[in-house]
Amino acid sequence: MKENNLKELYLDELRDLFDSEQQLIKALPKMAKAATSDDLRDGFEEHLEQTKEHARRLEQIFESMGEAPKGKKCKGMAGLISEGSQMLGEDFDGEVKDAGIISAAQRVEHYEIAAYGTVRDFANLMGDSEAASLLEQTLNEEKETDRKLTELSGQINPMALHGDGSAHRTGRAARAGGSR
Repeated sequence: MKENNLKELYLDELRDLFDSEQQLIKALPKMAKAATSDDLRDGFEEHLEQTKEHARRLEQIFESMGEAPKGKKCKGMAGLISEGSQMLGEDFDGEVKDAGIISAAQRVEHYEIAAYGTVRDFANLMGDSEAASLLEQTLNEEKETDRKLTELSGQINPMALHGDGSAHRTGRAARAGGSR
């Protein structure tokens, strides 16, 4: 049967988002581990907890609709995570690696911002103000994460350009010595 109504599209998009959040829950710890900047690592660890909450909010929306959250693979997120994994495997060090990780992370955030904005609008159109509010909350958190990544890139990218990695290498050396 051909699906031809906004509610079905909305459910399909929500399932896509739920799978994308599940994929990110697995990917974010790898990104945090690869980061040489303490601030970047801390940001990924914080965003992991937010991402878990995003998945819980989606589960809450599905429950209110009497629907299951699973059933769709988000190929877009899989591709973004695959590209990010390739970046982690590149032979870059220090701030150059961090700059690449930020680039990959911002692609993910922009994808999520677009997706959450769309499903929030669908929820509003269908009169589901509770779901729209939950989706708006997540959308705002994704935008804030993107803003923080932009701020970090403003600090890290100049160091990557000039090869001045003393600030982050010191933290890395301290962690290797067991102080973290």
